Amino acid sequence: MSAVTDRPAAAQSLRPAPAAPAKPRERRVRAAFWPSAVLLIGAIYCFVPVFWLFAAATKTPGELFTTFTLLPSFNGGFEANLQRLFAFNDGEFFRWSANSLIYAGGGALLSTLVSAAAGYGLAKYEFKGKAFVFNFLLIGVLIPGVILAVPQYLLLSEVGIAGTMWSVLLPSMISPFSIYLARIYATAVVSDELLEAGRLDGAGEFRIFRSVALAPMVPGLITIFLLQFVGIWNNFLLPYIMLSRQELYPLTLGFNAMMNQGTDQPNVYNLVIMGCLLAIVPLVLLFLFLQRYWRLDLVSGSVKG
Repeated sequence: MSAVTDRPAAAQSLRPAPAAPAKPRERRVRAAFWPSAVLLIGAIYCFVPVFWLFAAATKTPGELFTTFTLLPSFNGGFEANLQRLFAFNDGEFFRWSANSLIYAGGGALLSTLVSAAAGYGLAKYEFKGKAFVFNFLLIGVLIPGVILAVPQYLLLSEVGIAGTMWSVLLPSMISPFSIYLARIYATAVVSDELLEAGRLDGAGEFRIFRSVALAPMVPGLITIFLLQFVGIWNNFLLPYIMLSRQELYPLTLGFNAMMNQGTDQPNVYNLVIMGCLLAIVPLVLLFLFLQRYWRLDLVSGSVKG
């Protein structure tokens, strides 16, 4: 009997012990693995074309279509391509770069100012038809800019400024999405009490906007400026429709003009790749430079609060 009664106890002693529950730190590590993996895959997806562009810019014309690798070449292709790009058509690359800076910098600055004023007005003023204006603005956000390019050309041609720099700058000034962002940001950061205090002190509406409302909106306006700068810098269709003189081309149209010469000058592909690599540099520098002001404005705002 003792042997029979001891069998269940022996069997229980042979069973594996239950696994200990995972510690909170281990659970957090497991939970963070998949989001981190997705972000890593996304980063690789975004950076591989940049790595290829840098590697292709270092290759000679003979290596460009024969070696498919992300490793750079050390046969002097980078220096040769850079010199040939700067000498192309008597330095036309510099002229296109200056035009792109004018279009992107001027258009982004004007668009930021217009968006700040319009967004502040929609956020802090009550007027008849405000809901209609805001809903119409949302419709403008949903309309692609490609659809408006041809009507804008016809309108500007009637005014007589089609084919000039203003034909690219003026359409870039109005961005429904930027106005929408400015309106949301002004609603969140501009205090009604500060506005009322400014009115009680006798300040005019424009001075209240410039001295009271504009300062807390700076981080949001920097974001709008960056988005507009990148969008105008990379824009191809609007300058393609508006401009006919090659000396007014931005970099996007200039590279297209260079590519059209590829049948006559096969080595021009190396110049286009080198130009595309250099065109990325201002965007990276602008982002790194403006990132300081994001952090500075956020910290200063928290200290003042």
